[in-house]
Amino acid sequence: MGDNSKDQKLPTSRAARSAALGRVAAGQALRHAGAKVAMVGRSEEKKRAVLDRRQAELVTALVNSLGTMRGAAMKIGQALSIMDLGILPPESRQEFQRGLAKLRDSAPTVAFDKMRAVIEAELGGRLSLHFTEFEQVPIAAASIGQVYRARLHDGRDVVVKVQYPGIDKAVRADMKNLALLLRAMQGLAPAVDIKAVAAEIVERVEEELDYELEAQNQRKAARLYRKHPFIVVPSVITELSGQHVLVTEYFQGIGFEEVKQADQATRDRVGEIIFRFFGSGMLRDRQFSGDPHPGNFLVGADGRVAFLDFGLYKFISVEHVEHQLAIQRAMAEDDPAGLLRALADAGFLPDPTAVTSDEAVPIVRTLLGWMTTDEVVQITPEMTNEVMMQSFLSGENFDLLRQQTVPREQLVTIRTVAMVMAVLGQLGATNNWHHIAREWQYGEAPRTALGREEAASGWHPGTAVARVSAR
Repeated sequence: MGDNSKDQKLPTSRAARSAALGRVAAGQALRHAGAKVAMVGRSEEKKRAVLDRRQAELVTALVNSLGTMRGAAMKIGQALSIMDLGILPPESRQEFQRGLAKLRDSAPTVAFDKMRAVIEAELGGRLSLHFTEFEQVPIAAASIGQVYRARLHDGRDVVVKVQYPGIDKAVRADMKNLALLLRAMQGLAPAVDIKAVAAEIVERVEEELDYELEAQNQRKAARLYRKHPFIVVPSVITELSGQHVLVTEYFQGIGFEEVKQADQATRDRVGEIIFRFFGSGMLRDRQFSGDPHPGNFLVGADGRVAFLDFGLYKFISVEHVEHQLAIQRAMAEDDPAGLLRALADAGFLPDPTAVTSDEAVPIVRTLLGWMTTDEVVQITPEMTNEVMMQSFLSGENFDLLRQQTVPREQLVTIRTVAMVMAVLGQLGATNNWHHIAREWQYGEAPRTALGREEAASGWHPGTAVARVSAR
C-alpha cells in the first residue's frame, strides 16, 4: 500500500520551535490588549462576551500550533483535549473538544521513507527480513512517533511504533522554549502554576522517548494482566524492539470516539473497566499507567478492553498507597478530623492548624467524592471542570490551596485520578464507583458483575508486591 500522506517537516531547532510557539504567545498578547480596549465602557454582560470570544480565539490558535508540534508542546495539547477546564462558554466547548480531540490520535505525518530508515537502522536489514507485510500508511500519528500495522513471518499481526527522526532534539527545544509556551497557556488558566505542570509533562516525555524502557514497562503490565477476563495488555515482540522502535501484538478494536457513540450500557461497562484498570493498579498492585488519555485504549468486539502506551508507568510505595487509602477512607466514613490527619500525614498540609475540616472536606470531595460516596453517580464533563476550577484554577479555594503543598510522589496519582475522571466524564459513565473502590479501600468482595467475573475467573495479580491490608 502506498503512502499518500503529505510529509510535514518536523521543526527541531530551537529557533524554529520558538517561532511556532512565539506566534501563539504574541497573538495572545495582542488579543488580550484588544480585549481590554474593547471592554472599556461596556456592561458586565458585554465584557463577558468579549472575554469569551478571546478565549475561543486562543483555543483555535493553540490547536493550530500544537497540532503541528511534537514532544512536550503537543503532549500538553493532548492533556487539554479531555477537559475544557471550565474556561469556555458552553457554545464554544464542542468546537474546542472536536479540535483538540484530533491531538489524541493523530498529527501531521512524516513520509514513510524517512520512517523506514529509522526502522531498518534500529532492527538491522531491510523490512522484508523482519516482516512479511508492512502497511506504509500509519494507523496513528501521535506526539513522538507513528504507528504502523505489519505482519511477522510467523503470521502474527503486529503494530510497529516508530519515533520521528529528530524527535529528541524537538523535545529538548521545547524544554528551552517552555517560557513561550507558558505565555500562550496563561490566557487559558491565569491562576494555574502552569510552569510546574509543564515541567512535569516535559520530564515524562523524556522518559517516553526511551522505547526500551516502555517495552520493559509493557512486559510487566502484560504479565500482571495475563489471563485477565476483560483487560488486555498486548505482548511485546522483544527481539524486534529497541530504543526507537517498539513492536507489539495487534489488537483489533474501536477507539474512544466510537465508544462515545455507543449505548449507555456499553459506555458504563467500558467506564468501569477503565476505573478498575487505573484504580486497582494504583491502590492494590502499586503499579499503574500514568497516562490515561483516551487514545490509549481500544474496545474489542468481545468486550475486552486493551490498554496501550506504557511510556509513563509508575511504581509507588506501600507508604504512598496507605496515605491515599487513609484519605479515601476518611471521606467514605465522613470523618473530617481523620481527613485532616490523613492529609497532614501525606504531606499536603505544611501547617495542619492553618486549615479547618470545613475548608478541607469540600476540596477533597471535589476530587474524590464520586468514588467515596455510596450512591450511583454519572460522571460528566461539568464535574471534571469543577475539579479543575476548584482545585487548580481561580476558584474559591485557590488562595487556600496556594498555601499548601503537593508531595512529588502524590502529584502523578492526583493527575491520574483527575484524568481518569475526565475520560469517564466524556463517556458519561454511570456506576456506584464507591462499591468498586471498596475492593481496594477495604478489601471487600466485589459487588458488580464485572468484579464478580474477575473473581470467578481465577485471575489474580501476577506480582510479588504485598497487598495493602484494610484497617
